[in-house]
This record gives sequence, C-alpha cells and structure tokens, in this order.
Amino acid sequence: MGVTTVLPRTTAARPFSVFGFSSAQAVAFLLLLAAIVLAPFGIYPVFLMKVLCFALFACAFNLLIGFVGLLSFGHAAYFGMGSYVTAWTAKTWGLTPEIAILLGGLTGGLLGCVFGALAIRRQGLYFAMITLALAQMNYFFCLQAPFTGGEDGIQQVPRGNLFGLISLRSDMAMYVVVAVVFLVFFLLIHRVVHSPFGQVLKAIRENEPRATSLGYRTDDYKLIAFVLSTFIAGIAGGTKALVFGIATLTDVNYAMSGEVVLMNLLGGMGTIFGPVIGAGIIQWTENALAGAGAWVTVTQGVIFVACVLMFRRGVVGEIAALIKRPL
Repeated sequence: MGVTTVLPRTTAARPFSVFGFSSAQAVAFLLLLAAIVLAPFGIYPVFLMKVLCFALFACAFNLLIGFVGLLSFGHAAYFGMGSYVTAWTAKTWGLTPEIAILLGGLTGGLLGCVFGALAIRRQGLYFAMITLALAQMNYFFCLQAPFTGGEDGIQQVPRGNLFGLISLRSDMAMYVVVAVVFLVFFLLIHRVVHSPFGQVLKAIRENEPRATSLGYRTDDYKLIAFVLSTFIAGIAGGTKALVFGIATLTDVNYAMSGEVVLMNLLGGMGTIFGPVIGAGIIQWTENALAGAGAWVTVTQGVIFVACVLMFRRGVVGEIAALIKRPL
C-alpha cells in the first residue's frame, strides 16, 4: 500500500513594497523628496517652482499617454485655462490661493470633460488631431475673450494669503505650497496607476478590443482618465500663474503641448518618475540657454532626435531597463 505525501502549500513571493512603491521606486521617491527639501538652499526657489509646476503638468500628461496610450496634442488648453482662471479669480475676486488653484483645476477638468467626450470616440492620429483642433479653438477664444487680457495676459496677480492666514509673498513660503501641491498629486497619480482602475487603463493601452471583450466599457475608462489628467493639468497651470503672477497666451499655445510631449519622451513615458526628470532637463536647458534666443528651440530639437535614436525608452526608462526594476 503506497504512502501519499502531501506537500505544504506555498504562496508566491510578493514583491517588497512601501505604500505601493516597489523597493526601487521607494528609493527614487526618497531621493526626489530629499531633492525637493534641500534644493531651495542652493538653487533659486522661483526656478525650482517652475520645474515642479511643469513636472506636475508632465505627470498629468503621462497619465494619459503612458498608461492609457492616448496621445493628446492639446493639453496646453487645460494647463492654460487653469492658469487664466486662477489668475483672474485671485486678482478680480480676491480669492485665497488654494481656492483659486482649485478653481483652475476644476476648469481644466470641465473643459477636458467636454473636449474628451468629443475626442474619445476616435483613436490614434484622429484622436491627436481632434485634441489639437479643439485646443486651437480654445487658444483663439483666449485671444479674444475680455477677461484674459488678450496678448497682454493677466498681470500683477497677487499670491495672496494661504487659507487667509499665511502670506505667500516670500518665495520660500510659496515654494513650500508648490512642493506640497506637487507631492500630493504625484502620489495621487501613483495611486491611480497602481489601483484596479489603473490596471484596466493599462489593459486598454495594451489591447483595447480584448479589454472590451472582457466587459469593460473602455470609452468610459478613457474619459475618466482624460478628465483626471486635464484636472491635474489645470492645477499645474493655476499654480504656475500664482508663482509668476501672470497668465499669458504662451500657456495655451500649441508649443506648450509639444513641450510636454518632449518632457515625457525625454524622461520616459509609462514610468512614474520619467516626466519629473524630463521636465527638469527641459527647464534647465531653457534656463541655461535663455540668452541664446532661437537656439533654445534648436537645442530641444537636437535633444528630441537624440532621445528617439539612442534612448527610446527615455532616461528613466533606460535606467529601469538597466536595473530591471520598474521606475
């Protein structure tokens, strides 16, 4: 009579994680946090605030292109309208900065809801062209609308007092607010990407027909992701308007949409930290070559070509592939 041996059930080893971050991502986040805390003691805070605003804008765009696979050529519309609404409400209505920034984000989200409902029915190049056309319509609206100030923009926007109590006239005080806004929404994006909702978005990116066959209403998921991305873009634009005290047509111009694409390509689409690095590199080159005029654009073009030819996964994407860990 044979003896049956029952082997103990083993469980698959789960990867180490801290608040949803893998070990490599946790180290990268700690380095990012340390840089945010220490950088203003050695670098001009206004420049750092500009980097953080554009990094948040790039992260919002990456949520759409990196995790859903939708290429929008019109994200400047939401960034710029968030900037205009925040600037106008802070200057005309005297709203506190946190409410003005929130209204800027809600404006970006509302505009994204309308534009997304029109564009989301198309895919690929058609989707990109529709978003570009809608963004250009928004640009000409901003050019003609009375409240935007036309080509002069909205100038002398007060930073105000946070919660009506804390003055933001000091660059360091404003920097703390910008850093907190960036970290809150950076962590929000990370949580969304690693949630069940985010897994569906990745499935849509990889194979939308199969996701549809599994019962997911893919258009609804894409629209929600689109609106969330535009809301965060509006927050980034509104924060930038308060930092510099001005909102102009530059924020809604199509060149801004191209710049955020470049930030993601350079840093690494589909990575959490790629857009932050890409935004930092682009803003650093613009600052370093500020006196070179048109050479700034030429330099960015060279960087883009080099990235496409040599670093197709972007800086962070190549590092992630090298260490074989997601970043």
